[in-house]
Formats: sequence, C-alpha cells, structure tokens
Amino acid sequence: MESQPLRRVPREPSDEMHGPELSSESSATTRLTPDSDSDESDLEIGELGESFKLQKREKSEVDGAVDDTDDERYHDAPRRRASVSTVQSYQLYTPDEERAVVRKFDKRLVLFVALLYMLSFLDRSNIGNAKIAGLERDLDLDSNKFDWVLTAFYIAYILFEWMSILWKIVPAHIYVTAIVLSWGIVASLQSIATSFASLLVLRTLLGIGEAGFTGIPFYLSFFFKREELAFRTGCFISAAPLATSFASTLAYFIIKLGEYLPIASWRLLFLVEGFPSVLVAVWCWYIIPDSPDTATYLTKREKKVARLRLRKQKDPKASHKLNFKEVLATLSDPKSYLTAFMFFFTNMAFSSMPVFLPTIIHEMGHTVLISQALSAPPYLLSFIIVIFTAYLSDKMQNRSYFVIFHALLSASGYAFLALAGRFGLGIWWRYVGIYPAAIGFFSVITIIITWTINNQESESKQGTGFAMLQLIGQCGPLVGTRLYPESDAPLYVTGMVACAGAMVFVACLSVGLRVYLGRKNKIGRGDYGMIEDEGMGLVGSMRKEKEPFKYML
Repeated sequence: MESQPLRRVPREPSDEMHGPELSSESSATTRLTPDSDSDESDLEIGELGESFKLQKREKSEVDGAVDDTDDERYHDAPRRRASVSTVQSYQLYTPDEERAVVRKFDKRLVLFVALLYMLSFLDRSNIGNAKIAGLERDLDLDSNKFDWVLTAFYIAYILFEWMSILWKIVPAHIYVTAIVLSWGIVASLQSIATSFASLLVLRTLLGIGEAGFTGIPFYLSFFFKREELAFRTGCFISAAPLATSFASTLAYFIIKLGEYLPIASWRLLFLVEGFPSVLVAVWCWYIIPDSPDTATYLTKREKKVARLRLRKQKDPKASHKLNFKEVLATLSDPKSYLTAFMFFFTNMAFSSMPVFLPTIIHEMGHTVLISQALSAPPYLLSFIIVIFTAYLSDKMQNRSYFVIFHALLSASGYAFLALAGRFGLGIWWRYVGIYPAAIGFFSVITIIITWTINNQESESKQGTGFAMLQLIGQCGPLVGTRLYPESDAPLYVTGMVACAGAMVFVACLSVGLRVYLGRKNKIGRGDYGMIEDEGMGLVGSMRKEKEPFKYML
C-alpha cells in the first residue's frame, strides 16, 4: 500500500504548536520517523528546511489512534497540544542520536585539533623561554635584534592569514597534514641556528606555516551548531595557555638537564618541543575529516544525523567554492571591522605576555629556574577559566557580556601591574596581577573568534570574515611584542599601561557591536515579524517567507 501525501492544516496565530494532520484515505496511520538504513534520496525537504521520512505503522501500534472513518469528526474536534514524545516522533533523529554524534566529534575531532594548536603555540612562544636559557648570549642578540626575530614571525603570520579561506577549498585532511608538517620541521630546525640571520629566516618560515592553522574555529563550524561553537572554540583556544604552562614546566627541566649535556639548553628546548609536531602530522591524514560525511569514526546512520542536525544552518545547495559576491559584501560589512579591531587590541596583550612573562618574573628578582616554574600557574588557571567561560557563553547564547567582563578583568590586571611598579609594591603583588591579565585576554580571544563566525550568514562570509579578523587582528602583536624593551626593565610600566588601555578599548568596541547587532535584529523583526527561536521543532511555523538571520549579541 502506498503512503499518502502529508497534508498540512494552516495554523492560526493563536494556535499552539500541533502535529501535522494526516489524510484519512489510508487505512494505516502514517508516522514520521527516522529510517536508519535509508539514503539521502528518501528525504523530502520542506519549505523551511524540515525533512520528513514517511513510514507505515499499523493502527494497533498506537494506543488510541485516530479512526480513519472519523476523519470529519477529528477535524471538527478541538486540537490538543502535541506532547514532547509526539513532537520527537516527527523528528528525523532522536536527541540520543544527536548527542552520540556530538560526543564523537568532541572526543575525536575537538581534542585532536586542540592538541595540534597546543603544539603550534608551543613552537611559537617557546622563544621567550629560550631567551633566558642562553639564546641571546650564544647568538649575540641585543634587544633590537631579538625584537626583529619576534616581529619577523608576525609579519609572515599576517601576510599569510588569507590562507584561512583555503579551509573551504582544500580538503581538510590534506591541508592540515601539510601545515603541521611544515611548522614541525621549521620549529625543530631552530635548534641548529648559528646566527641572527638564520634564526630570522626560520622564524619567518614558522610564521607562514602556522598562519594557515588559524582557521580551525571556521573548520569546526562545519560540524557544530552556532550555539555549540563557543565551547568547542574554548577547548581549542584553551590549548594555548596549557601549552604555555607546559612550555614553562618543560623548560625548567630542560635547563636543569642542559647543565649535564654538551648541547645548549635552548637548542635542546627547540628540538624537544618542535619535533613532536612532525610525528603528529602523520596522524592528521587519517584523523582529520573533510566533512561529517568523511568522518571514519561515524556509522552510516551517524553521518546522516550529523548532516541533518545542521540542515537549518547550512545551505544544502551551497558548493565548496567561494561566492565572490558574498566575499565583497563581507569586506564592506561594519561588524567585520569591529570584531577585527577588537581582536587587534586584544592581541597587543595576548602576544606580549606569553613571550615576556618569563623575563618579567626573572626581572622581579627570581632565578632563571624559579622564573620558568612561576610562569606556569597563571596559564593553568586561564586554561580552566576559558573553558568555563565558553560553556556559559553557549548556555546563555550571549557573547558581548563575556567579552566586556573579561576585557575589563584583563585591563584591571595590567593596571595593577603598572601601579604596583609605580608605587614600589612587593614582588609578589606584581606576580598576583598577572593572573587577571592572562585570564582576561585568553577568554576574550575565545569569544571574539566565535562571535565573528556566529554572525556571518554563509560559509563564504564566515571564511572571509574570519580571514579579515586574523589579517587585521594579528597586526596587534607587531605592537605588543615591542612594549617591553630592556630599557623599561624590571617594571615595564609603559607596556602595562598600554595593554590596560587596549583592553578597556576592547570593552568599548564590544558595547558598540552589541548595540549595532541589536538594531539589525530589530530591523529584521520589523520587516518579517518576530524572529522565532532557532531550535523550533519540525512542526512549528508554516510561514513561507524566509526568516531573517538572527545575530547573536
């Protein structure tokens, strides 16, 4: 017996959400349920993106099913609110199936890219530890030359930020393997640098290799919903403070070990922290999926669930090519520049602290070994707070409040460091000020990156907006890495004041962006009516007009 077509009954404005009414011409009750073995062609896509699979079910399966002969009486009877179980019976997948897919992506994908970012940040920032382990003395680097070594990395990093767009063009498993292998080889080769010129060239190549990896949050948006992205980005970004604390702890033991080995401690540091990336690059080829469809750890059914759960956020007709009309629209979009400049000023603080923290602590009067050990705790605490902040941001579906709070928290930390130096407070008071400064800017960076991706309507716009964020934002380190010259040692009051002012300005820009996005949402409601919740079930509104994009505040 063939399935009868699904018939919708128009919903009045005052009606509650109801399930669809079914034709009485069939002697069996039609239900909407997932079929674990069905293919994509089995799905019928509705006007608003809902997907339905029709299956037969005998009336005996349902207690109190509607009698086909009572069709007229059924339509005349008052409607009842659909129960939760009834609504779920119309969905293409169950909540348990969706949770299982998300858990697999969290365990197999998010944790792995976090590991890669930890290695990336380790290879990038360990030059600060190498500096106080003898790098300057062995290569005859003065303050100006060392600044150029740092700056060369960021110049290359900025010039190649356009590579973020390649995540939409090049298969991810090929792209990630290539860039991880490249930075791993270059980071290891730093251990054989013999002059300022050779180290400068290697740092430039390292910047090129790591620039392409900044698009990971954009890549994660291929697998997670908007309201899930901040927590996953937080897990990814939190690898940076974890890497910094790990680098400091490892440097402590390497310096100690170097006293008994013929190789210089800073050379051993570059080799030990750089070569693991070369080994991990081999795994990338097999672990990194190009899309949910190519994730080898998902079953056929789970791959379908992974696609369907994103169907309202992804255009099924969109190609893997860039839409240049959308690219140009993003380049003229004010919100793209607001988030980019927020990222710029945050990076002034973010880039300076990891590089110079060991030196700051050392200039406070501690030995080299104690300076390395004391560098770790602020970053370990930042690691925990970043993940917690990202979780709350997703739960509350809000970005601006968290950016404002943590930007002001970081500003207060830098201001305290400046005041402590200006008024001659004790060494440990200055050390305490490092904690809110580090916690604040790591959390701000996490939310800004997520906020940028959340508020672009398509993948082409997301890729372009993210590339703009990185291109403009990564210019911040060009300023940040020059805020702590040796002439300002040991208090670095000027650098602390500059970072405090930058973070206050980030908070102001966040307020401005929230107001701007709020007005755009209000315009959308005025043109199209109330913007409905994104999580509405499949049996919700039957309006034909396209819902306006809802910007996340």
